[in-house]
Amino acid sequence: MNDMRQMTSLGRSIEDGSFAIIDAEVGAHGFPPDAWQIVRRVIHATADFEFKDLARVHPDAVRAGLAALKAGAPVLVDVKMIQVGLNEERLASYGCKVHCFISDEDVIAQARAENSTRAIMAMRKAARLGLLAGAIVAIGNAPTALLELVRLSREEGISPALVVGVPVGFVSAAESKQALLEHPELPSILVTGRKGGSPIAVAIIHALLLLSTQVQS
Repeated sequence: MNDMRQMTSLGRSIEDGSFAIIDAEVGAHGFPPDAWQIVRRVIHATADFEFKDLARVHPDAVRAGLAALKAGAPVLVDVKMIQVGLNEERLASYGCKVHCFISDEDVIAQARAENSTRAIMAMRKAARLGLLAGAIVAIGNAPTALLELVRLSREEGISPALVVGVPVGFVSAAESKQALLEHPELPSILVTGRKGGSPIAVAIIHALLLLSTQVQS
């Protein structure tokens, strides 16, 4: 059974009705079907149609994300809010484990010692532990985490399978996503500009989980 859908017939009918409204109001768009399921779920989670224009889905993103899920890849997140929102039971059914290092004592101590951010040090810890290569990395809050991830890829050759880059904010958020967009070696799903946030990262991962239960062409 597809346990990423609503569990009751009424819940499913409400969800289906919401998606039908989104499809009708959006009209024509340039997203392939699989990518549209992801963007549509972001709109569903936010009631914000601007995400149709802000979303960027790398041509390899869906394929790479689904392959990583089915291979039981680690899922790295920048903040615990994403971890709490994710369906960890569904991820665990593939062997995927969610990791978040932002509140680890060694990460906090290192950030203080280097006058850096916890988000940067958390990414570096994930790299040291060998968790980033082939992983799904979801960043919804900390632009510095995304900038560090791009640096690690450019300078150290560390390549996650998929980067969900949707940090929200006014300082470096837009710039961090632009840096990811300009590094096409990393398959990514992102939203340009200042908008973003943990709920969007969760919606994207859940959309991938839903796609993973469907027969891929």
